Amino acid sequence: MIYLDNNATTSIDPRVAEKIVSVYRLGPQNPSSQHRLGRDARRRLDEAIESIGGDLHSEIGIPGGPSLLLTSGGTESNNLAVSGIGPPSAPLVLSRIEHASVIEAARTAAAEGRDVRWLPVDRNGVADLDALRELLTRDNRSAGLVSLMSANNETGVLQPIAEAAQLCRSAGVPLHVDATQSIGKVPVNLERWGASAVTFSPHKFHGPVGIGALWLAPGISLRPTLHGGEQQLALRPGTEPLALVIGMAEALHHAVTEQPLAQHHMEILRNRLEQALLERHPQITLHGQTVPRLPSTSCLSLIGTDRQSMLMTLDMMGIACSSGSACSSGSSPPSHVLLAMGAPKNQIDSALRFGVSKFSTTDEVDTAIDIISNAYSKLHSISAVEN
Repeated sequence: MIYLDNNATTSIDPRVAEKIVSVYRLGPQNPSSQHRLGRDARRRLDEAIESIGGDLHSEIGIPGGPSLLLTSGGTESNNLAVSGIGPPSAPLVLSRIEHASVIEAARTAAAEGRDVRWLPVDRNGVADLDALRELLTRDNRSAGLVSLMSANNETGVLQPIAEAAQLCRSAGVPLHVDATQSIGKVPVNLERWGASAVTFSPHKFHGPVGIGALWLAPGISLRPTLHGGEQQLALRPGTEPLALVIGMAEALHHAVTEQPLAQHHMEILRNRLEQALLERHPQITLHGQTVPRLPSTSCLSLIGTDRQSMLMTLDMMGIACSSGSACSSGSSPPSHVLLAMGAPKNQIDSALRFGVSKFSTTDEVDTAIDIISNAYSKLHSISAVEN
């Protein structure tokens, strides 16, 4: 298979896999144990967390400074942020293009009576900052939390995080950023962003699955949703998976160190894919084309075809891609992101997402171009005959 679904998950970097295995080979590793093995594990855990902070330009661990909560992944981190930051009865503000783990957490809160205010995006999928300014305070009620992703998982469109953070700070409202798609693809500097909380998950940047993090700025408190342990100041109890945390730190270090070269490489491959398909098939629509996007992501509407049929055809022909968010690909509902962008039905019905990585090759992309082009020509002609 030619893997072009790197927004969903990435292959683990061999260097990271070797690091994880080396930790498992050390034997039992419980950082909460008081014996020597436990103390050694705690030291390794603290070193990994300090490394993570350094790579994200944040001094984690200093008294009164920022902190890092270890979680099971991006979904848990997003849920923790939405349900646990800010006054529990104050309104939530979130964009209409957020990941399902943010949207569904907010909808659960709304079903329990909490006010949810929806931030619109323009036709390119960029959050409306003028609307955000109005939503921060409405009907004499200040929002309790704003959640805005740094880059959209379907279109790759980048969001104005620093500007949104400034608006939120001026209004005294914390900002949560889902940065799951950004690390390793574009520069990420938590200090410059000025956000209150940031979610990330290493399986999106060639690290392990099953571990994630929620970074918290100084002074940001969190209401826990799990109970029964004292780990992580009882904010997220449970034995820390040391090997996975060290794997996350290793993956993050490589992602940040290699980011400039990786960005250039991915941008070349992404542009090669898009330009070839648009030249061969001018009716194809590229979403977010005129605004800054991730260097890895292409959301293309293959007009005149059905996205699910096209996805299955490409799968049988050896191309792995996606018809939207990986978390909803089983049922393949219409993209809420493209709906929020005001895309017409024929574009929504035919949209596929392609994502390259730093490990993708020119030969793979060139082969994929021919396969996608041939599959599209075939399905488009069948559709034309049927109509």
